[in-house]
Amino acid sequence: MEHLTSLRRSWAIQRRVIGALLMREILTRYGRHNIGFLWLFVEPMMFTLGVTALWTITKSAHGSDLPIVAFAISGYSSVLLWRNMPTRCIGAVGPNLSLMYHRNVKVIDIYAARLLLEAGGASISFVVLSLFFSFIGWIQPPEDVGTVLIAWLLLAWFGISLAILMGAWSEQSETVEKLWHPASYLLFPLSGAAFMVDALPGMAQDFVLLLPMVHGVEMLREGYFGSSFKAHYDTSYMVLICALLTLLGLAKTREISRTVTPE
Repeated sequence: MEHLTSLRRSWAIQRRVIGALLMREILTRYGRHNIGFLWLFVEPMMFTLGVTALWTITKSAHGSDLPIVAFAISGYSSVLLWRNMPTRCIGAVGPNLSLMYHRNVKVIDIYAARLLLEAGGASISFVVLSLFFSFIGWIQPPEDVGTVLIAWLLLAWFGISLAILMGAWSEQSETVEKLWHPASYLLFPLSGAAFMVDALPGMAQDFVLLLPMVHGVEMLREGYFGSSFKAHYDTSYMVLICALLTLLGLAKTREISRTVTPE
C-alpha cells in the first residue's frame, strides 16, 4: 500500500514538472504576442497547406489516382510529426541547464515537454485539416479511423524514440547536430510522403521499406483510402525498430544524466 501511495505521489510530481516545462516551452517559443501558442498548430498547417496547394496547381503525379489533397495531407502531416522531434531535442539540455538545480527536473522531463509540444501541434494540424477538407467535400473521411489512429501513434512513437536518442547523443558530440540536418532532408523524399510504395519497382520497394516511417505512412493511407489503396507495411517491424530506438535512447539519456551539471 505504501509503495502504491509513493508511486501516485511520484506520478503527481512528474505531471507537475512536465506541465511546468511545457508551459515554459510554449512561452519561450511562441511568446504572448499575436496569436501566441496557436502557432503550435498553425505553423504545421501552413506548411501542409502550402505543399498541398503546390501539388494541386502543378498537378504533380504520385503514382496513383488517389485525391491529391488527401494524399498530400496524409503524407506531409506524417513527416511533420516525426521529423521535427529530433530537431527540438538535439541540444535541448544546454538552454535548460539552470532548471537542473531543481532535483525533480531531469533530462528526460525536458525531452518529454518538447516532444509533447511537437506531437500535439502536428496532431491538431492533421485533425483540423482533415475535418476542414472533409467538410468542404475535397476529400472523403477515412475509411478506417482505427487504422489511421494506430498508424499515427506508431509514427509518433518513432519520432519520440528517435528524438530521445539523437538528443542524448548530441550532448556527447556536436557532430550529431551537424549530421542530422542534412540527414533529415535526405530522409524527407524517402519517407513515403510523396510516393506510393506499390508504384515503385521491386528493388526500390525493398529499399524504402527498410525505413520504419514508410510503414507508418503506408498504414495511415490504408486507413484513409482502404479499398482503393494497396498498402505495403509490416507493423511488427516498425514496433521492433521503435522499441530498440526507445531502449537505446533511454539508456543514453540515463548515461548523460549522470554527467549533466547545472550552471
